[in-house]
Amino acid sequence: MKTKLQKCLLAAVLGTSLLSGCAPLVVGGAVVGGMVAVDRRTSGTQLEDENIELKVASAVNKELGERVHLNVTSYNRRVLLTGEVRTEADRSRATLLAQSQENVREVINDLALGAPSSISQRTKDAVTTGQIKASFVDAKDLQSNAVKVVTERGVVYLMGRVTAREAQRATDVARGTSGVAKVVRVFEEISEQEMQRLSQPPLAR
Repeated sequence: MKTKLQKCLLAAVLGTSLLSGCAPLVVGGAVVGGMVAVDRRTSGTQLEDENIELKVASAVNKELGERVHLNVTSYNRRVLLTGEVRTEADRSRATLLAQSQENVREVINDLALGAPSSISQRTKDAVTTGQIKASFVDAKDLQSNAVKVVTERGVVYLMGRVTAREAQRATDVARGTSGVAKVVRVFEEISEQEMQRLSQPPLAR
């Protein structure tokens, strides 16, 4: 049975208001269901990642158009490309276009060759992402805001700056979620000491 917090987070991910009585959800070092959630990136890096996502998506879609169904996720200037593309040549071109954008330091291209995924599959993926995020919040030994979750065709990608312990715990939680076909870890590993420092609110660092 889902907890109230799990239901609230799932509703937020799906963009619905079907579940009432949810606690406030605020990202970036603020309250998430009564918990303090600290992003391990600086505010400047978070903004930079958002700009990278927009620029990469614009560049790829402008050139490849309907030949690609693209999702771009940037974390600490490492760019993950997921979705589907028609040909290997277009897949390679997407990598080059992403690499050419300012401030991108690495590109992980996991675009699949084939037709675009269906709307029903994308809906399932959104539900899976919401369930995993909610499970992260319920896990007492994980800082939920430290891990970014992306799901494509049942494949779950985990990004973030985490310790070896956190990486394994997050992977185990994701693998135990219904509908997950595979978990791909795109983590940057840090020490426990660095994790403690990065987990402090910005004013306390």
